[in-house]
Amino acid sequence: MSDTFLPRVGGVISADIAVPEHERELRFYSRILSTGEIPLWREDLMNNLGQPIIGLGARNAEYAHLPLQWMPHIQVADVAASVERALDLGGKELMLDPKNQWAVLLDPNGAAFGIIPVVSADALPPTEDGSPYDSTTRAGRISWLNLTVSDASATRDFYRQVVDWSSQDVEMEDTNGRYADYNLLGDDGNPAAGVCHARGVNLGLPPIWMISLPVGDLAESLRRVREEGGKVIKATQGSDGEYTDAVVEDPVGAYVALVPG
Repeated sequence: MSDTFLPRVGGVISADIAVPEHERELRFYSRILSTGEIPLWREDLMNNLGQPIIGLGARNAEYAHLPLQWMPHIQVADVAASVERALDLGGKELMLDPKNQWAVLLDPNGAAFGIIPVVSADALPPTEDGSPYDSTTRAGRISWLNLTVSDASATRDFYRQVVDWSSQDVEMEDTNGRYADYNLLGDDGNPAAGVCHARGVNLGLPPIWMISLPVGDLAESLRRVREEGGKVIKATQGSDGEYTDAVVEDPVGAYVALVPG
């Protein structure tokens, strides 16, 4: 994925969630994300440049109808037009700003996501020290976004029409043969997200937008997941025994992926 805060159609700008047991959840994410000698995330869940990449809100009456999922915020050319296309294709509208500045939608699989207009360069939040953010900066960010579903082809087509993503086949293989998952590309041609079949390495994952967050010490983060009442659903290790990625469930049942920073 290219840099967070990059203005472009199809760009993923941030993600948030509204949770019960907010104080417990804040402690959970603060501990699992802030590992390593130089943590990529601060205890307030901003990244180490002081930017608000992810948001953890309390689940009050206004947000009680939202599914318990991390919801990515995706930039589109026209919020109203994207909402209309989503509804025509079997999606649902959960929240809509009257001025069409944002919307929260469900796709036909039940995956929640937000859409917003393309952010102008002038509106991007500065870092606390005034330095620019780029891909070489070791800071907390959304490193990837993945959706695993039973019918990846239909889901790919839904998002191509709603977000205006283009797609790229990713050749895969499991014990039942070869197949293709999909990279979804922003209007600059760079990958922004992936849609995968619920088979092979992705078998058993829930049909939600799974945000991947990098951490400084993945093994220590997984230890803290268990210590703080979460569950490690799936963890992959390389030939050297080091963890390469993991999917975890937080104490209230929301899922997130962790990767080395």
